[in-house]
Amino acid sequence: MTLTLPGAGREPIVPAGESPVLEVVVPVHNEERDLDRCVSRLHESLTSWFPYRFRITVADNASTDATLVVARRLASLLPEVEVVHLVEKGRGRALHRVWSNSDAAVLVYMDVDLSTDLAALAPLIAPLLSGHSDVAIGSRLARGARVVRGAKRELISRGYNLLLHSTLATRFSDAQCGFKAIRADVAQQLLPHVTDTGWFFDTELLVLAERSGLRIHEVPVDWVDDPDSSVDVVATALADLRGIARLTRDLATGRVPVAALRAQVGRAADSPTSLVRQLVRFAVVGVASTLAYLLLFTALRGGLGAQGANLVALATTAVANTAANRRFTFGVRGWAGAGRHQFEGLLVFVLGLGLTSGSLAVLHGFTSAGRGVELVVLVAANIAATVLRFLLLRGWVFHPRRTDRRIETR
Repeated sequence: MTLTLPGAGREPIVPAGESPVLEVVVPVHNEERDLDRCVSRLHESLTSWFPYRFRITVADNASTDATLVVARRLASLLPEVEVVHLVEKGRGRALHRVWSNSDAAVLVYMDVDLSTDLAALAPLIAPLLSGHSDVAIGSRLARGARVVRGAKRELISRGYNLLLHSTLATRFSDAQCGFKAIRADVAQQLLPHVTDTGWFFDTELLVLAERSGLRIHEVPVDWVDDPDSSVDVVATALADLRGIARLTRDLATGRVPVAALRAQVGRAADSPTSLVRQLVRFAVVGVASTLAYLLLFTALRGGLGAQGANLVALATTAVANTAANRRFTFGVRGWAGAGRHQFEGLLVFVLGLGLTSGSLAVLHGFTSAGRGVELVVLVAANIAATVLRFLLLRGWVFHPRRTDRRIETR
């Protein structure tokens, strides 16, 4: 099968030879109960509609139960099913191993619990076959998705993706849905630079794909949470936080050759704005806003009292701060969306007001503080509010997916 890799676009995939067009990897660890049902349903689904050769690979991650036995039995019954056994755990390790050695043109992975409806598989791989996109992801947060899960998992998922938007300027909506596909030609370029062997593998691959100028297609999915999932949510979240910190460092220090990858596989696309550059600009705006806030608070304290002066000073500087960050920090020009940005900036201001007013209430509730102590407490509270403000402005208000204008990259 011959695949071309021009910089500005991709050729459609044309089946040729004996190699499969599609390989679906199902990573498993101690899944003896669900594996038969999952693979059988997946095989039946692909047989009914996929017109080309396909392969289903069960990647067993050091299972200690009968998972490997079940997988080998399925492989003996279904000629399209193969088994790869790894002696170490790690979803990322399993995907890296199978994808790196695959001869298929399109590579997919999906979770064994079938939380994602298989009806989304065709729209997931179609844009990769046509050459329209390079990576495709199932999204539980995209418009049109239907999701059934508890409030705790929903909050963690949305919080994680907001954190990604804020720290790494990602534009995809859902990093951790276990339903993704990638063209094999671009996978071979990216995989050597993906180092995570666990759950952060997905996020790292997607960030590198986006930074390399690849086109990521999102498919809204129907997704039902598996109440019997063995995933340790807390441990996974901590591992993801460590992964974000490492990847941020690697991108900042140049350990990942993003420029070279863009030259090899990228399409014409904007690069995410540098986090460091935005932080510097945000800091400049923040210093100016804080000085203006303190001057206003001091001037109004005698006539309005501490709480009144805090409210007026913070509201006045918040409007100016949002406008300055909109233009200077995040590079959004023109009037389009300005009203929405100010409204959402106002919501962020309310959170800042809660932090600063709450700190004053706590201070006055425990002691009769003088002006100097009030200012110290307010400065500390404003620092916390500033960090929160940057994360929300970058990851929500002015996120590239939601702005009406292109973001400056200079």
